[in-house]
Amino acid sequence: MKPLFSQAELEAIAGALGDTDIGLKGAEIELLIATCGMTDPGPITKRTRIYNAFADSQNQRRDRTRILGFIRHAMKPARYIRQPERFEPMRTKLNFALAFAGLVVTEAGALESVPVATTLTEAQRRANELRCDLETRGAHADVLVFCRAELVADDYFHAVQEAVKSVAAKMRAKTGLTDDGATLVGRALCGTPPMIAINPLSSESERGEQRGFANLVKGTFGMFRNPTAHEPRIHWPMSKGDAQDLLTLVSLIHRRLDASHMPARG
Repeated sequence: MKPLFSQAELEAIAGALGDTDIGLKGAEIELLIATCGMTDPGPITKRTRIYNAFADSQNQRRDRTRILGFIRHAMKPARYIRQPERFEPMRTKLNFALAFAGLVVTEAGALESVPVATTLTEAQRRANELRCDLETRGAHADVLVFCRAELVADDYFHAVQEAVKSVAAKMRAKTGLTDDGATLVGRALCGTPPMIAINPLSSESERGEQRGFANLVKGTFGMFRNPTAHEPRIHWPMSKGDAQDLLTLVSLIHRRLDASHMPARG
């Protein structure tokens, strides 16, 4: 890991954290600067305040330890319990900036090393190529929304992970459940009858298809939700071809959920 951020990287990171719409609030910035032992330049514009605090710390100490600490504290999920809708938009914007420094904030709020994105054009090109290929395959509209530069700048992994999360969100919206992962699949797609049925369930063959679909969704969740919460991202490389195939699979799942029905339950 390199010892210092470049000026451009600091500006991008401060811009993401201090974004006018989704970034940290003034009081939060003040608290985080104090927590990390930085010099507070005072109540100026948010991004400038963060940038000046970061630059001063890095210049004085000749390392970026306190800057990384600020990011870790700022992105602790528990900080957003009262406003959970703030976390993912800010994490997405921050990860776009961090991609050029070879870093990423995980869903759990941890900082990890990733391959460096070298240009905006590269990040945008990856997004456009992936979207074009998926449109040719007839990908579901709910999947295409994840083909954005800030998501695919890091070798496509994040686009796939976010698309998988959209499946869980659709199942929760249909059923009113609040579970996730295997528990959500078990409650929504299993049972007699299940809450969500992908066919009439009138024959053993159809009931077998339902069980197979439940196992498919459960396996998809298990691969992209559970292990990635515990393992470093560096161990989960994602090529463009892998992303195409996996997002096509997620498209299939979305289409089956869209065509599903909710059987009457006694």
